[in-house]
Amino acid sequence: MRRLACVVWFVCLFFGCVCLLARAAQSTFDYRVLATNKTSTMEKEMNEAADAGFVFGAVMGGETAGGGKEVVVVMVKDPSKAQGDRRVYKLLATSKTSTMQKEMQQLGDESFEYKGQTVFESAFGGKEVVVIMERDASTPAKKIHYKLLATTKTSTMQKELREAGEAGFRIAGMTVAKTAFGGDELVSILRKD
Repeated sequence: MRRLACVVWFVCLFFGCVCLLARAAQSTFDYRVLATNKTSTMEKEMNEAADAGFVFGAVMGGETAGGGKEVVVVMVKDPSKAQGDRRVYKLLATSKTSTMQKEMQQLGDESFEYKGQTVFESAFGGKEVVVIMERDASTPAKKIHYKLLATTKTSTMQKELREAGEAGFRIAGMTVAKTAFGGDELVSILRKD
């Protein structure tokens, strides 16, 4: 009887250790940092990372020690998520509010979701707002409506946000920076499903 109890105890201990190791392996993440001064290059690199199972994590534009003025994106791979999901990324960069609004809406019509935005200074376009859009091929298609608000006054932004909110739009993201849109501006992006 004592021998059976020891065997049972060792078996339980073994399976407990296996379960702990499996849980520890599932709670790890892998990251890929992408940095470039060209939005077309960033879009290509993000889609290559998506092919390898990574998804968008964060974005920031600015000056890095090695690359100068760049857009830096962090992509993350979560082993607990299904690896069959296929994400497609589009990057929009412009210095004109009307152009950004139109391009975002075209992608919204194709089920692309807003993921992030930043302002960075490109070699060719000056200071631009960069928006990252993502489509998850594993989810059903849905049309998303986008609205872009840009102003130099916080009081004006509050008024425009309230009006958009009354129309059913919710805030998705905002940047505050000197842009070619109109100098020091608040740029807010809103969405409605």
